[in-house]
Amino acid sequence: MRVPVLRAVSVRRAVLLLAGVFLIVLLLAANGAPAHAGVVEPLPPAPPVDPTIPVEPGEDGLSIDINGINGGPSAAVLTLIGITLLSVAPALLLMMTSFTKIFVVLAMTRNALSLPSIPPNQVLAGLALFLSLFIMAPVLTEINDIAVQPYVNGDTTFTQALEDGSGPLQTFMLAHTREEDIALMTRAAGIDNPVDPAATPLTTLIPAFMISELRAAFIIGFVIFVPFLVIDLVVSAALMSMGMMMLPPVMISLPFKILLFVLVDGWGLIITALVGSYR
Repeated sequence: MRVPVLRAVSVRRAVLLLAGVFLIVLLLAANGAPAHAGVVEPLPPAPPVDPTIPVEPGEDGLSIDINGINGGPSAAVLTLIGITLLSVAPALLLMMTSFTKIFVVLAMTRNALSLPSIPPNQVLAGLALFLSLFIMAPVLTEINDIAVQPYVNGDTTFTQALEDGSGPLQTFMLAHTREEDIALMTRAAGIDNPVDPAATPLTTLIPAFMISELRAAFIIGFVIFVPFLVIDLVVSAALMSMGMMMLPPVMISLPFKILLFVLVDGWGLIITALVGSYR
C-alpha cells in the first residue's frame, strides 16, 4: 500500500513543479514583451550654414597673455626665466665675467709653489667665484636697475630688457678687451670691421674678451713664477755643489717657497693685483 501512495505523492510534486515553471515562463514573457512605441516623424533637414570670413591675424585670433595682474610678467614666466638662467649660468660665468682670469692665475700660483693639489680645485673655484661677484657687483647692480626691475614691474618688454641689460656687460667687456683681439675675431668671422669698438657684436666680442683675459692671466702667472724659479735654481745649484744629485730639489725648495709666499703676503698681493686690474 505504501508504494502506490509514494507514487501518487511524487506525481503530485511533479505536476506542481511543472505548473510553477510554466507560471514563471509566462511572467517572464509578459515582462519582456516589447512595448509598441508610437511612430516618430523625422525632423526636417537643416539649411546649410554660410562659410565664415577668415579672421586677420592680430584681431580676434588666438593669443596667449603672459603678463600678470599688474601688467608685469607672471610668476610662472619669471620662474621659467630663472630656471633658464641657472642652466646657462656656468657658461655665462666663464665667458662674460672675470672668473676665467682669476681662476687661471690662482691655478698658476699653486703650480709655481709646486703644490699640484693644494689648495684643491673646489677652493680655488670658490675663491674665484666670490672675487668675480665682488668685481662684477657694479655691473650686476646696473643691469638690475635698468633692465630687470623695469621688466618685473611691467614697464618694458622682455626684448627691450634684454637689450638694455646687455649694455653694461658689453661696456665691461670692451674695457678689458684688446683691439687686436677684436680685429682677430672679426677677420676670423669674415665680416667687416666695426665702425667703433662699441658697435662690436656680442658674438665677436665674447671670444675676443676671453682671449684677452687668458693673455692677461698668463702675464700675471709669468710674474708669479719668476721668484719661485729663482729659488729652484739656487737650491739646485747648492745641491749640485754639495754632491747631492740624487736628492730632488723640490723637497728642499718647497719649504722656502712657502716661507717666502707667506712672508710677502702672497695671497693678498695676488688678489689685490687681480681686483686692481679691473678698475
